[in-house]
Amino acid sequence: MTVRSRIKPSAYFDSVTLMLAQRDVRVLPGVVDAGLVMGTEANKDLLKDAGLLTPEVSAARSDDLVIVVRAETEDAAGQALTRAEELLVRRPHAAGPSAYRPRTVASAVRQLPGANLALISVPGRFAAGVARDALDAGLHVMLFSDNVALEDERDLKTLATGRGLLVMGPDCGTAMIAGAGLGFANHVRSGTIGVVGAAGTGTQVVTSLVHRGGAGISHALGTGSRDLGGAIGGVSAVRALAALAADPGTEVIVLVGKPPAPDVAAGLLAAARGRGKPVVVDFVGAAVPAGGGLYPASTLDEAARIAVRLVTGSEPAREESRALPAQEAARLAPSQRYIRGLYSGGTLCYEALVLLERYVGPVFSNTPLQPSTALASAARSRSHTVIDMGADEFMVGRLHPMIDPDLRIERLLREADDPETAVVLLDVVLGYGAHSDPSRDLVPAIETARRRAAESGRRLPVIVTVCGTDEDPQDLRAQVEALTAAGAVVETAHSEAVRLAGLIAEAAGSRGAPYRGVPIEPAGAGILPDVSHIRDSLLSGPPRVINVGLGLFEESLAAQGVEVVSVDWQPPAGGKQKYIDLLNKLNA
Repeated sequence: MTVRSRIKPSAYFDSVTLMLAQRDVRVLPGVVDAGLVMGTEANKDLLKDAGLLTPEVSAARSDDLVIVVRAETEDAAGQALTRAEELLVRRPHAAGPSAYRPRTVASAVRQLPGANLALISVPGRFAAGVARDALDAGLHVMLFSDNVALEDERDLKTLATGRGLLVMGPDCGTAMIAGAGLGFANHVRSGTIGVVGAAGTGTQVVTSLVHRGGAGISHALGTGSRDLGGAIGGVSAVRALAALAADPGTEVIVLVGKPPAPDVAAGLLAAARGRGKPVVVDFVGAAVPAGGGLYPASTLDEAARIAVRLVTGSEPAREESRALPAQEAARLAPSQRYIRGLYSGGTLCYEALVLLERYVGPVFSNTPLQPSTALASAARSRSHTVIDMGADEFMVGRLHPMIDPDLRIERLLREADDPETAVVLLDVVLGYGAHSDPSRDLVPAIETARRRAAESGRRLPVIVTVCGTDEDPQDLRAQVEALTAAGAVVETAHSEAVRLAGLIAEAAGSRGAPYRGVPIEPAGAGILPDVSHIRDSLLSGPPRVINVGLGLFEESLAAQGVEVVSVDWQPPAGGKQKYIDLLNKLNA
């Protein structure tokens, strides 16, 4: 066995290109494993865990492309490295009748008259500059990119506010404008329920359940995961709330996210009260008071049910599990004690942490409920552990796990080999922008995990929540059937999946107490800003989009009939940081 690597200094390729090339290299004759990533410290750690870290790779810089293979022979390794380079030089062709792609946002706007939104998914250290270009061009911004500096987020939102524009993000995974899904979004019917989401997966869960409950969505506006923190102050959330309050096509508003900073939550709830439209609030794990038009929800499932009831007058049917936790627990080996949750959705991960405490007590995580349950390393589980695999530490130079499941599959097999693992919790999120057929990769992994556990004398329950609708391109029913056939217990209500896992662990000997969130009270009478330009320029019809970054977002928008032009983006100064810094000084 041999491990060989090549470094391509300051060579930029988007994450999709790297993922596809990596998969092709891994199936070459004689190749055992391969990695094609940018040379960030986070990626080096992942390569080290996979046994792919060479001295050459250790010395790589964050803007260097790393190609590394483990193969059975030197010849196989050399051929694989050469093939990897060949795959990377193949540039994808532009969609549509013309292969021309503009090089700047400004030229893209000239190519698409009436463009009103930029969807940006370039690497985080370049994203703020692209977003400023979009705001300068008069575009609203959906900033999918993560790992953007906090000060850049503040500056972008201040600039947007002064120009009457909306910045959704950074780290905004999901939005819907007049039926068009942006980023990760499900295919749902149009209706009169609007969503303000500081949580991408939370927004997807609510919109999907609203659809399955018989109602529909007017718009879903994302804010980014940090917007509700004290440093940003809920700038985008307040402006999105105001826009939906002013939108004549929205009758009910749902606010969803992790618990905001106390003063931000109080101000946002005050702004939501008394607007003439009911506002359903699920700040996961926080206690929100009812009254004044506010309707608190304790789970994402409940938030969707309340919103549907307010619009239709009837309560959607609850989806109850038919699994028997006591029977599952009785089949566990004595060593099996702990729940291991591996989530692609950050909101679902956080909700699992909150719900599980009543069954098993504190749960460790890379996004913990309290500092005492923070993992020393997200790569290693401890006791009951639930991981957000879409968190920043997993995402530098890599694709989101909703697109690329490889890291989660590797972790699933490690957890299956751990004799202390009693049950595994997973989520599968369907929709535009996500993996085209997640069960295709996950089913063999679940079967392998359960078989390896059985060979060691253990039964391994795997519980999967599927978020999606019957209209999604992946086919919700087909995904559920495939996962069920692999031996997984499949739920479409996340709270039910977590309850089942918790009851199994409780029956196996765990003990817990309900998590008590911090109560939130509105701060007097809130005032909503004038956002008539957002209402008129963004919410009045389907968006016309300038896409900067991942080509798969262009493809998903085009499939929905949305007019979109993609920028042929490349990092400034070839991605060399010292030259970028020099350019920034010259332009200051």
